[in-house]
Amino acid sequence: MTDGLPEEQATALRRAIRWQIFTVCYTAVTISVVAFVLGSSQAMKTAWIEDMLSLLPQLSFFIALIFVNRKPTRKRPYGLHRAMSVGHLVAGIALLAVGSSLAIESATGLFKTEHPTIGTVNLFGHTLWLGWLMVVVMAIVVVGPVFLYGPAKAKLAPVLHNKLLYADADMAKADWQTNVASIVGVLGVGIGWWWLDGLAAVFISLGIIWDGARNTKAAVSDLMDQRARTFDDKKRHPLLDEIHHYLSTLEWVSESGIRMRDEGQVFHVEVFIVPRGGVLVADRAEEVTSALHDLDWKIQDVAIAVTTKLPDHLDISIEPFMT
Repeated sequence: MTDGLPEEQATALRRAIRWQIFTVCYTAVTISVVAFVLGSSQAMKTAWIEDMLSLLPQLSFFIALIFVNRKPTRKRPYGLHRAMSVGHLVAGIALLAVGSSLAIESATGLFKTEHPTIGTVNLFGHTLWLGWLMVVVMAIVVVGPVFLYGPAKAKLAPVLHNKLLYADADMAKADWQTNVASIVGVLGVGIGWWWLDGLAAVFISLGIIWDGARNTKAAVSDLMDQRARTFDDKKRHPLLDEIHHYLSTLEWVSESGIRMRDEGQVFHVEVFIVPRGGVLVADRAEEVTSALHDLDWKIQDVAIAVTTKLPDHLDISIEPFMT
């Protein structure tokens, strides 16, 4: 799975795989523990379902790893790097669909003024309100995503330029909001404010919807070949400027422009060149291709096109050629 990657990225990928395995195991334990203290709290049930949904990014990551390193074929000349983007999309749509369903269910229960009840449980010979167990469990289980694997994966995502891993880390680090909301809902039932449980459930559902919508939008944008952006989709990728800078140093290049698209961890780059004198020899084209491959490990494919006029839709360097 680390074939062809530089040592830094290969090490990061191995660490990411270990953290994903840890996340799946941790979440499985969390799901089992929360299931024992659910009661009739809608907020707890919604948080429990969110825990199950949180497994989607990890499962998508593992499935995508099976395909991303497969070599290009005639049928799939660009390879299968976009399996990671497809996994990102599947996880986003699932979150969006289930989150919407939970929001409707939670809001309906709130409008119907359904009063949840939280009973007692006998623990080591003592009768204890189940709500206290819910609060303790939700306070403990948040440690993993917020303080352990969430930050760890957030550090690995930019090294691998892996948007699915970043989305997974971002969702994990925000888990405290879900847990706080569920605790507030449970305590609300305890003091007689039954409606706090429904509001907490709606809040958690809206968080799931937000995660789903954000990830779906990012995945669809990449699959529709938007200009390459950073791993967090906040800005255009700085590698574009590095390529422009390199092209500006070539004396035989009159004008140049590029198209760079995200194939899922790696980039496909098309370079359009207006050569001085109107002629581009094969050796110079090969020189550009090799130089771009050496520029960054993420540049997977390079295509050189010779033109007399640059198309308007290209990413055009504004840096003038300096002699």
